[in-house]
Amino acid sequence: MVFSSEIFLFCFLPVTILGYYLINQRLRNIFLLIMSLAFYAWGEPKFFPILVLSIFANYGFGLLADRYREKSYIKWILALMVVFNLSIMFVFKYLDFTITNINRIAGSQVLALRNIALPIGISFFTFQAMSYVIDVYRGEQVQKNPLNVGLYITFFPQLIAGPIVRYETVAREISQRKESVHDFSTGLQRFCCGLAKKVILANNLAVIADKVFDAADMSGYSASIFWLGSIAYTLQIYFDFSGYSDMAIGLGKMFGFHFNENFNYPYTASSITDFWRKWHISLSSWFRDYVYIPLGGSRCAKWKNYRNLACVWILTGIWHGANWTFILWGILYLVLLVIEKSTPILTWIKKSRIVAVVYRIFTLLCVNFAWVLFRAESLSKAKAFLVSMFGVGNLSFHNLLGSYMWRDAAVLLLVAVVLSCPIKRLFEKALQNKPMAFQIIQTVGSMFLLILSIAYMVRTSYDPFIYFNF
Repeated sequence: MVFSSEIFLFCFLPVTILGYYLINQRLRNIFLLIMSLAFYAWGEPKFFPILVLSIFANYGFGLLADRYREKSYIKWILALMVVFNLSIMFVFKYLDFTITNINRIAGSQVLALRNIALPIGISFFTFQAMSYVIDVYRGEQVQKNPLNVGLYITFFPQLIAGPIVRYETVAREISQRKESVHDFSTGLQRFCCGLAKKVILANNLAVIADKVFDAADMSGYSASIFWLGSIAYTLQIYFDFSGYSDMAIGLGKMFGFHFNENFNYPYTASSITDFWRKWHISLSSWFRDYVYIPLGGSRCAKWKNYRNLACVWILTGIWHGANWTFILWGILYLVLLVIEKSTPILTWIKKSRIVAVVYRIFTLLCVNFAWVLFRAESLSKAKAFLVSMFGVGNLSFHNLLGSYMWRDAAVLLLVAVVLSCPIKRLFEKALQNKPMAFQIIQTVGSMFLLILSIAYMVRTSYDPFIYFNF
């Protein structure tokens, strides 16, 4: 079940909201847990036991981490927890990838593929469960009620696509939160905004990107068409994922939970380092706090710092999927970040406006090329796409088909580019002395976006969602 579906908007969500606010306050956590489990089971019934196993196993690991945190063997308990969680991810997400590469190295099929389907959201809820146990070990209050641990791991707004919520962020709210009309209304507005991002922008951008990336016959394509496809996908993945994060954050507020932001206009980044401070913040902060810093972070010898970065970015690539394209994608960002850290470029962009502008453009180009690698089905297809962007192979830079496709996509691309910038902040600043007018405009605008999104949903069933694959 996805947020941008009729079954969610017209059945699941109204029933959940009504049930939540009509029942006794002491039963609300249990009700949310039941509805969250039903939400997951609706789309993935055969993988439901995996989710339940994760809940009870990590609940037990949490109790052990709290009880034995001062003992010398606590590290063995934590190691067992990590092995347990990552083993589940490995079997479902990476086993066939590993078998394929073993067979390739051996030159024959020494092992048979298992063809195991990927449970939706396994990377998200596994990382969230692991963070709970580690936070308890580090001194966070253990949750002795298994139902509350279950709610933390399975809460439906962030269950299948994040953001990855840290236990310390919602620990108090699980036990003693206070819902309010203000939170509910602002949460609803945020949900409507995210839904419009997903349905109106991301889905329409996906049509353009898919037409270029998945075309069976590219003989009539020019280099400019490949640029169109890469730009469309760059915008699609932003509005797709940030839209889903907006919906998750908005839904959380409607039930009294406050999640941290997951995006901060990443395409306005001044550098690669800045981009990863603004993109998928919950994942990058997870790797920072649970991998990079424990390994020594930057407070160590330079070669060790580079080793730590390599561990983080190779793992980041692997986390996104079982394909060499994702691993190379992570390595690409590793190289770019090492270059930034080992050269004075970050200092130069602070001192020179011209350098800052040029490097901002360079950053966007690097991000765009990296998304091509991320989107491609294989390294060979990624290479073919990238070289085609530069007209290699007797391609013309532009042709009649390119003119038609760019003209057809121009308005959508322009709107998407503008809305990927902090326009809302400028609007809020302009109306900061007129809070009533701002609230009215925001409320009316949210309702308009909701109606427009529903109209799009009714008109078409095409609703791809990129991060369901992770």
